[in-house]
Amino acid sequence: MNPVINLKDKAKLFSEHWSPKVVAELNDYQFKLAKLKGEFEWHQHDDTDEAFLIQSGQLTIELPDGKAVHLSEGELFIVPKGVMHKPVAKTECTVMIIEPKGVINTGETNERTAENDVWI
Repeated sequence: MNPVINLKDKAKLFSEHWSPKVVAELNDYQFKLAKLKGEFEWHQHDDTDEAFLIQSGQLTIELPDGKAVHLSEGELFIVPKGVMHKPVAKTECTVMIIEPKGVINTGETNERTAENDVWI
C-alpha cells in the first residue's frame, strides 16, 4: 500500500522554478509538482496531452493567435497534444502537471530542459 501524499508538504521541499518534481506514478503517467514564476518558452508536445492543475497562485497559458487561458487555484486545463503553448506566472504559483513518464518539459531538449524523473 502506498502512503498518502501531502502536496503542500512536498511543495515545501524545493524552491527552483520550472523544474517539475515527481510525487507519484499511475501506470505510465507521472504526477509532477512544479513552481512556476515568470515566462517559460513556446513549446509543444507532439505525442501527448499535458494537464495543469493549479495548487496555489495563478497561471496563464498563452496559446496561438493571441488566445490565453487564465487559471486559478483548483482549476484544471489540458493542453492537447501538438498545440503550441507558453505558461506565464506573474507571481509564483505551484502546479501539478500530469503527463506520461519521460515527457520533456520543453518539448525538445534545450538549455531550459529540466532533468526528468526527479522524485521528491
